[in-house]
Amino acid sequence: MSFIGNIIWIVLGGFFPALLWLCAGLVCCITIIGIPFGIQCLKISWVSLLPFGKTINPGRFGAAGFILNVIWILVVGWAVAVSHFGLGLLFCITIIGIPFGIQHFKLALLSLLPFGAEIN
Repeated sequence: MSFIGNIIWIVLGGFFPALLWLCAGLVCCITIIGIPFGIQCLKISWVSLLPFGKTINPGRFGAAGFILNVIWILVVGWAVAVSHFGLGLLFCITIIGIPFGIQHFKLALLSLLPFGAEIN
């Protein structure tokens, strides 16, 4: 089921968000200060491309992870999380869209707190 879900996800629009996250990650990795944020963008890019079959646990983060998560939330995380949450609600209107809505909720959690998140 996850293979078919991922194929449908990519065909119906999942490729473009993954490409945008990839580009954002590469741009962030240009500077030394942006490398941690770029790595998280690349992680979100991979999950955004193939979200079916993956679980996301917020995990544990130390003091540095907490500070980086706060900076992430203030700069970009809240807007992306709200957009994924809104898309998830939109997809959950129909029965066919519920699995895709669940994936958007998963991406909302990851885009809100990427530092320390464990992806299985």
